[in-house]
Amino acid sequence: MTSKERLMCAVHGERPDRLPVTVHQWQGYHLDTYLGGITPLQAFQRFGMDAAVQYFEDMGQFWLVNADFAKFSTPEWRDEVTVVSNDPDARVNHHRIVTPEGVLTYKTAGDRKTTWITEYLIKQDEDIELIRKYMPVPSLDLTPLARVYDEVGDRGIVRGFVWGDQAGCWQHAACLMDITDLIYRAMDTPDWVHALLRILLEKKLRFVEAMKGAKFDLVETGGGAASSTVISPELHRTFCLPYDRALHDALHALGFAVTYHTCGGTRGIEELIVQNGTDASETLAPPSIGGNQQPWEVKQKIGDRVALIGGMDQHSVLTSGSVQEIRAQVRLLFEKVGRGGGYILSCADHFFDTPPEHLSVYADAARECTY
Repeated sequence: MTSKERLMCAVHGERPDRLPVTVHQWQGYHLDTYLGGITPLQAFQRFGMDAAVQYFEDMGQFWLVNADFAKFSTPEWRDEVTVVSNDPDARVNHHRIVTPEGVLTYKTAGDRKTTWITEYLIKQDEDIELIRKYMPVPSLDLTPLARVYDEVGDRGIVRGFVWGDQAGCWQHAACLMDITDLIYRAMDTPDWVHALLRILLEKKLRFVEAMKGAKFDLVETGGGAASSTVISPELHRTFCLPYDRALHDALHALGFAVTYHTCGGTRGIEELIVQNGTDASETLAPPSIGGNQQPWEVKQKIGDRVALIGGMDQHSVLTSGSVQEIRAQVRLLFEKVGRGGGYILSCADHFFDTPPEHLSVYADAARECTY
């Protein structure tokens, strides 16, 4: 099998020739610091992994280290950025969004690894009306995406997002206001929260329409704020499930396979993940890195109905563990999660300072796991 065939075979719940092995997005920091600045595709090839190349262009994520904030400005949504510090290890940006009916502000900070929010955009209830009226939805340029797809070829798959700070509506909302405040509002003024989520859904569905013909093998939705380590299953059922399902139905109508991202806990929401119509569930974070159940517990509950992606502890095992521990964890995941197929071994989230020799051990051990 080619890497593309192997990965897509697993996404469709089937059994490939061997265990597919990949990582959850190569980070620029790791590529530059440890691998001489090579591309993600080159990194996959270097370690003999099955490439899952993440395409970021036109998706609008604020958290990208090199995000171009001006790219999505329009005459009615003008993002004016004041660079307080451009130190790569202590970046600080203040944003002023100018609209015809008012001004919104937010602030971010960051380093060479990532970006985070220090002041949220939504401060008053009526701010969501400015978002509804004026926040632009970009168009997806299919030409550079097609070039990436052709470059990857049979060496792997190309993964995409649905536009927004995060792909899921609830998760996107959690980037516009503090998650604690969002949870309180969900309990105290649920109609207002649903109004915000409907606004974001409408915009995301418009972006999905523009994805027609896009060469994505797999589209990621969801995000960590929907995890059961953050919100209760009942909140997930009410404020995530209907919006996730609408997105997945729209993506499926265009022929895309979908993977639903819950980088934290999945205990208690397994059936809701099945109900949202996703093809795969990721990232199976184990308790050692903040999850609330082992990957094989998820396998037992829903592994016959959705494919599974992830499971490898990228910190205490892949980065800090011994060669023996890495190999043993790969074999354990293959035997307990990969049995029968429908599983892609991947890191449960980003890594930054993982020794390259550990990545070689990880990939080598996975390639030995044959069906």
